[in-house]
Amino acid sequence: MTSTDNRSYYDEFATGYDDGRDVGYHKLIDDQAAELVRRVGEGKRVLEVGCGTGLVLGRIAEFASAAKGIDLSPGMLTHAKARNLDVQEADCTDLPFEDASFDVACSFKVLAHVPNFDAALAEMVRVVRPGGHLVIDIYNRASIRYLIKRLFGPRKTSATFDEGAIETRFWNLDEALAHVPERTQLVDVAGIRVMTPHPAVNRLPLVGAMSRALEWKLMDGPLARLGGFMVLTLERTA
Repeated sequence: MTSTDNRSYYDEFATGYDDGRDVGYHKLIDDQAAELVRRVGEGKRVLEVGCGTGLVLGRIAEFASAAKGIDLSPGMLTHAKARNLDVQEADCTDLPFEDASFDVACSFKVLAHVPNFDAALAEMVRVVRPGGHLVIDIYNRASIRYLIKRLFGPRKTSATFDEGAIETRFWNLDEALAHVPERTQLVDVAGIRVMTPHPAVNRLPLVGAMSRALEWKLMDGPLARLGGFMVLTLERTA
């Protein structure tokens, strides 16, 4: 899968990407992602790699001293720009920033689809200052989410594409840690979507509210490593 193929996929996905993401499950996972960035990025310079339509970046902009985003898809960026966010088109394996330009670089629901994961992560390390942090998610093979994906197959994302149109990489924690780059150390593992069997659960009266409350409690607990999205916080050491 080339960057051009990925761009076409996300340009089409952008048309309806934001639909329903202001409530329930999708709001929950974006809120949790932003909270994990806030812990290391409040009052600091933050870059989101693969910012899409700006749903998480908009949250980050509320607590960061500066919040910038890049994305491969012009279609996605059209929506982010409409939110008055500081974004530009770029490839995550060739970031258009000087070394040590940011205190934090983060990425959510992106790196699992990047063919050259290590190159993208190396670029994120490069643009973060020593002592700064990376916050990245891994699609977790040891999760309910992975099981559901295997049982029900790829969902439709646009008139042309479904999720099977792009590469998707699921790792367990050990596999993910094998790709932690030099000059970084792991400081935290959190879990998003630990117990939610399907996003539709969050639309149920009472049950949805209970499910969301449970996910917040589980995000930092011992079951975090079962999260559908396993979030690693890395510190750049040198």
